[in-house]
Order: sequence, then C-alpha cells, then structure tokens
Amino acid sequence: MTMWTAILIAAIACVVLKLAGYLVPTDWLERERPARITDLLTVALLASLVAVQTLGSGMAVVVDARVPAVLVAGILLWLRAPFLVVVVAAALVAALLRLVGWAA
Repeated sequence: MTMWTAILIAAIACVVLKLAGYLVPTDWLERERPARITDLLTVALLASLVAVQTLGSGMAVVVDARVPAVLVAGILLWLRAPFLVVVVAAALVAALLRLVGWAA
C-alpha cells in the first residue's frame, strides 16, 4: 500500500466518522455518562500528546531536558502561576540543563 492510498483511506474514514456523528440522537449525547466520557477523552488526548512530544524522538524514547522542563511547568500550573511565567520557567530549566550538558 502506498502512502497516498493510506492517506486517502484515512481521509475517507474521517469523513464517514464525522457523518456518523450526525446520526447519533441528541438526547443520547446529553446524558451524563457520554458527556463525562467526552470530557475525559479530551484530557486523555492532550496528556498523550504532551507525553509523546516530551519523551519521543523519532521511534525512540528519550529522557532529556524536556522532562524536567515539563515537570516544572506542571508544578507551576498546579500552583496556578500565570501562563507566561510557566512557559518562561520551563524554557529556562531546559536551557540551563542543556547549557550544563545534561541533555542535547
């Protein structure tokens, strides 16, 4: 299977999935359980994206300066620090660790 065939199949599957969403009754979507699942699914997808971007490098798992930077960002967010402070602090942690040669 070529790459373009896979892309075409994925695009068709996305369109079919989106169209199938219109067939779901609205009263089913307004129930408590489906609403809770969709809320948690959003958080899970965001968490997995952060994990992949933090630990992934190609097909390998790499622990470098990004890990402590994300931990600092998480702690600052938990302490309800302003977003700009979180970003700058995480960038400084990663930069300082790279400066001392801990991670590339």
